[in-house]
Amino acid sequence: MSKYPVQKTEAEWKKELGEARYKILREKGTERPHTGEYNLTFENGTYVCGACHNPLFESDSKFESGCGWPSFDESIPGNVEYIKDTTFGMMRTEILCANCGSHLGHVFNDGPTKTGQRYCVNSLSVDLKK
Repeated sequence: MSKYPVQKTEAEWKKELGEARYKILREKGTERPHTGEYNLTFENGTYVCGACHNPLFESDSKFESGCGWPSFDESIPGNVEYIKDTTFGMMRTEILCANCGSHLGHVFNDGPTKTGQRYCVNSLSVDLKK
C-alpha cells in the first residue's frame, strides 16, 4: 500500500500523463537540459505537480541557475518529499511530490540565494498556474 494520498495504478498514470510525462514523473526520467517549457519562464503563479496538481513552488522562489532546468530556492513546506539518491555513483537528494510520489528532480546545496538551495526540476514534472 502506497503512503501517498493520491494512488493510481501505473496503467492509469500512463494513460492520464502520456508517454513523455509518464517517463519523467513515474519512471524518474530527466529531460534534456535547455529544452523544458519552464526553464526560462518567470511569470507569476504557483508551480503544481504535473500528475496530481499539488502546489509545489511559488514563482517568487524561481531563479535562473544556468543549469538548463527550472530552478527554485525553496518549496512549499510539506508538499515535497526528500529521498537519498545514490544512482549513477552520485550522492544526491531526489525530490518527489508528497501527494502522489511523482519524481520532480533533485535538490542541491549550491543555490546562489539566501536559502543556499537549488531545486532542479523537470518542466514536464510541473504546470504553472497563473
